[in-house]
Amino acid sequence: HVLGIKDMAGLLKPAAAKLLVGAIRKEFPDLPIHVHTHDTAMTGVATHLAAAEAGADAVDCAMDSLSGTTSQPSLGAVV
Repeated sequence: HVLGIKDMAGLLKPAAAKLLVGAIRKEFPDLPIHVHTHDTAMTGVATHLAAAEAGADAVDCAMDSLSGTTSQPSLGAVV
């Protein structure tokens, strides 16, 4: 099983992602966590980095030329 956190509107902010993923990771240390968001609010890169720092196992990104706004955060910026 994998827990998928889906933010289809792209409104998840870094602090909230860190709090959410951190709380889930603390309660379920062996559960894989996958975060999917869009870059609508232009905070997607920071949100992905915060989620990863809090223990997310996977985040969705888009290649740089297709990233941003209604797409996923930039892979080049996240990596």
